[in-house]
Amino acid sequence: MGKKYPLEQLAFIKKKKLEEAEKLLRDKKEKLIEQEKLLKKVEAERNKVKNHKKDKLEQLRNALDEGERTDKIEQMRVYLKIVDEKLKQHEKKVEDQIKQVEKAEEEVEEARQAMLKRQRDVEKLKEHREDWKKEVHREMEREEAKESDEMGGARFILRKHKKKRQ
Repeated sequence: MGKKYPLEQLAFIKKKKLEEAEKLLRDKKEKLIEQEKLLKKVEAERNKVKNHKKDKLEQLRNALDEGERTDKIEQMRVYLKIVDEKLKQHEKKVEDQIKQVEKAEEEVEEARQAMLKRQRDVEKLKEHREDWKKEVHREMEREEAKESDEMGGARFILRKHKKKRQ
């Protein structure tokens, strides 16, 4: 075929944009994985503080049961308040990290939607190209048939003239 697809440049651009969208989606997925790992780490730290608090509460209960000195019990209560504050800080970190994970999930979904849109654009152009190729092929066949008819008509006229001369 001698004809060049008229939307070749557009198809190239759409394909490049699809590749960029795929790369962006991969990057966003990697970021999500990192955020999820960080969430697990923060949760583990929080759980460690929770367990420490539970141990100290148990220790305080045992001290109360044993009739420990008042100053020692008061010291344990003050320490428990410090542990409580630390636990609240870790809870806040966990909440903040959950928000980061949710944000990363939204970004992944946006990137996925953008990539799907780009895929549809590329597919539409592929379909258009195939339709265009079929149309060009039909057009060439019509031209060939027309030329063949013209050549057949020319041969007929030549034979007719030859017969007249003879």
